[in-house]
Amino acid sequence: MARCRSYMRGLAICVTVLLLVSGIVMIGVGFSPIDGNLLVVEWFNQLSSSEVLLVLQVFGPITVLLAILGICAASLDYKPLLLLFSALIFVEFVAVMVVAAPLVQVQAQMGFAVDELFLNATPLHSAAADIQREVNKLQASDSCCGLRSFKDWENQLPVSCLCITASPSSRPSNSSSEGSCVKADGDLQPTPQISHNLWVHSDPCGPILKSYLDFPIKLRIGIISAFATITITAIVLCLILGLEKYWKKPPVETTVDDFNRVKYQPKPSQT
Repeated sequence: MARCRSYMRGLAICVTVLLLVSGIVMIGVGFSPIDGNLLVVEWFNQLSSSEVLLVLQVFGPITVLLAILGICAASLDYKPLLLLFSALIFVEFVAVMVVAAPLVQVQAQMGFAVDELFLNATPLHSAAADIQREVNKLQASDSCCGLRSFKDWENQLPVSCLCITASPSSRPSNSSSEGSCVKADGDLQPTPQISHNLWVHSDPCGPILKSYLDFPIKLRIGIISAFATITITAIVLCLILGLEKYWKKPPVETTVDDFNRVKYQPKPSQT
């Protein structure tokens, strides 16, 4: 029993250390800006809620402080401190789950929300100048065109949509597409910088933007899920150690009286 208890105490120390690490990660992710395309940053701020950022920025330091308290309680094996840590970390766990609920809803409705953003941004030639600029950067870097297809630009295709993997003369005349390039419809007219033989990137930029938008949300959900798992484990272990006197079976000694009756009574504590 003593060996099992020592193992449980060591496990409690390890779990509280992991809780400390998760708190540090929450602080790092919460205060680090989202890098990349400015359009991704702008749309991500529209999709995500400020409450989720509050989870990482506020509950991160709280988790670090409580984890230090838990490490001290498990190391010293001080039962009142273990129970206090369990109560405080449980309150934080409930608060985090309540505040982080909108992030799970955003993840579930991500596809519909992004499609609505794409719909509001098209046609791209009439969109705001910053949206056109960032979409052009994405098209040039990732060899894509439009959000859902090149037709999002209607009849004003930009230079960044042009597929230059091969010259138009080298393409087979009876083929409408080759590789990742596709020939635009005849009613689409190029801008003055593009020739009349329109070969554009066949891949839309929408899925790429969705992956960029989805990654920060998945990252934050993963961190919160890891925090929840570690917190539940820490609460269970610390409660077991703190309430040991209620579940530990006390040692019993037997005595026989003058009438050959067996009596069971706790052994006196040896201090």
